[in-house]
Amino acid sequence: MHLSEFDYELPPELIAQDPLPERDKSRLLVLHRGSGRIEHRFFYNLPDYLQAGDVLVLNNTRVTAKRLRGVKPTGGKVEVLLLREVAPNKWEALVKPGRRLEAGTQIVFGDEQLSAQVLARTPDGGRILDFGQSEEVRGLIESLGEVPLPPYIRKKLDTPERYQTIYADEPGSAAAPTAGLHFTPSLLEQVRAKDVKIAFITLDVGIATFRPVKTEFIADHPMHKERISISPEAAEAINTARGRIISVGTTTVRALESAAVGRHKVAPVDCETELYIMPGFEFKIVDALITNFHMPRSTLLILVSAFAGREKVMRAYDEAKRLKYRFLSFGDAMLII
Repeated sequence: MHLSEFDYELPPELIAQDPLPERDKSRLLVLHRGSGRIEHRFFYNLPDYLQAGDVLVLNNTRVTAKRLRGVKPTGGKVEVLLLREVAPNKWEALVKPGRRLEAGTQIVFGDEQLSAQVLARTPDGGRILDFGQSEEVRGLIESLGEVPLPPYIRKKLDTPERYQTIYADEPGSAAAPTAGLHFTPSLLEQVRAKDVKIAFITLDVGIATFRPVKTEFIADHPMHKERISISPEAAEAINTARGRIISVGTTTVRALESAAVGRHKVAPVDCETELYIMPGFEFKIVDALITNFHMPRSTLLILVSAFAGREKVMRAYDEAKRLKYRFLSFGDAMLII
């Protein structure tokens, strides 16, 4: 399929710049993928669509990446995105500009409170940074670092915890699994009260999730790798479901389908996946999907189109634009059933 089939015009004013004051007050577009019928509700209405025996699967990854602004010995400014700690006080990072940032270069942050030395390049063009042995490094990174919001969000986030789900407890992500941002403790209790099981799995979201597809044919796009983990307990909850498997987010879909060993059967895993889901994919695990509205020409929109059908998804997006839904990370949600 051509990439142009997954393109649409997204008015900038529809890109949500702030989270709503109350997480579950976002709007919820319900798309019935069999008939194409659309309903307009609010996220707190989600329990109306759940049934006893269903299993709701959520990604419990936590955003631990940090953005630091530093200076090279030459005085040039450097922006560093810390992705993951590969050893004590040693981090894999993306750097900008990075073309001349060679091994041995020292970068200073925050009025010389913190410094790091470039150790090596990574295969994808990043760097390994060594912050030294000081016990104060972790605290300084936490205090000086900024939440690495997506590039389309221009405003600074007053409350960094709003870019985390309420159940985020497994460190390792560069971006939040945003479909889960709408849940509140009360809403999860309502879900459990309907005899719906909740299972937590992990997919560490990589920064490549924001990169658009650039190949003319979608099948030519190289998919990035991301770490997934499904515990034996989560696998058992999924494998013994009496009802539907409902995935919260495209990250959860990728993790579940990567671990599939049969219809509604997954294996416990702790590995990397580069599964690329596009139209024609046979879903073995997921029966329903909760997701946000995604960027044009993105692997996320391609995945949603594979699940619900491209034509139905694009009609739903047109309807969402007409009714001024909020798009992208801090935006409104879709339930596809």
